[in-house]
Amino acid sequence: MTDINEPTPTATPKRADARRNEQTLLDAAAALFVTSGVEVPVRDIAAKAGVGTGTIYRHFPTRADLIIAVYRHQVEGCAEAGPALLSSSASPYAALRQWTGLFVDFLTTKHGLAAVLRTDNDEFKALHAYFLGRLVPVCTALLSAAVEAGEVRSDIEAQELMRGVGSLCIGASDPHYNARRMVDLLINGLRHG
Repeated sequence: MTDINEPTPTATPKRADARRNEQTLLDAAAALFVTSGVEVPVRDIAAKAGVGTGTIYRHFPTRADLIIAVYRHQVEGCAEAGPALLSSSASPYAALRQWTGLFVDFLTTKHGLAAVLRTDNDEFKALHAYFLGRLVPVCTALLSAAVEAGEVRSDIEAQELMRGVGSLCIGASDPHYNARRMVDLLINGLRHG
């Protein structure tokens, strides 16, 4: 007898396809948000993702829904990358450095989010709390591992580091400013010696 709670064989691939479509859309939107801002035309996102605009609207009925989904997707990507980098990198410092690069990418993508959500302050506060709740512990683990390995100084908190990186990313839209280079200087400054 088949359990009604088990998915049917035909339902599983469709859901997997829908998930892949959604991930492809989020990746395409994130990439275009970096280069063109959050007001990039939906047709451009659809073209980059290789789907029709209807597919985007089925997943994300409003632009704000899409932007919020990209934000959450990237927070999750940063959160999941931390432990993976820590286990696969040559050193905790190397993992921290690589993760900080991902964090810079995330911060430059979310540029414009506040303007889109300014009419919904509660949603913005909830996203900020989600961001802190997911990423501060990851940064703490990376920073602590680097401190324990004797690779970086011990007098900085994860939230301070993240705020410093965030401040250095504010000017990222200026073509004469290289946020990644400034963040590299900050991360190099954490080293002993």
